[in-house]
Amino acid sequence: MRQPVKMYTLSTCSHCKSTKKFLSDCKVKYEATDVDLLDVEERAAILEDVKKWNPRCTFPTIIIGDKVIIGYREDEIKEALGL
Repeated sequence: MRQPVKMYTLSTCSHCKSTKKFLSDCKVKYEATDVDLLDVEERAAILEDVKKWNPRCTFPTIIIGDKVIIGYREDEIKEALGL
C-alpha cells in the first residue's frame, strides 16, 4: 500500500497546481488543503501545522509518509512514492 500523501497548497500557486496535476496524472490519491481558502482561525491552525514540517512555510509543502518535499520536485515525489 502506498504512503498517505498530504499537501498544503495555495489556490493561486502555479507550482501547487502542477503538483496536483502530476499526482493526478500518476493516479496517486492525495489530500490537499488550499490554505488561502480557509477562514482566519482555520488558516492560523493549519499554518502552525505546516511550520512543523516546513519552518519557512512555503508552498506546496508535500508530506508523503514521513518524508517532506518542499516545492514541485517531480523526481523527489516519484522517489518518495516508489514510482
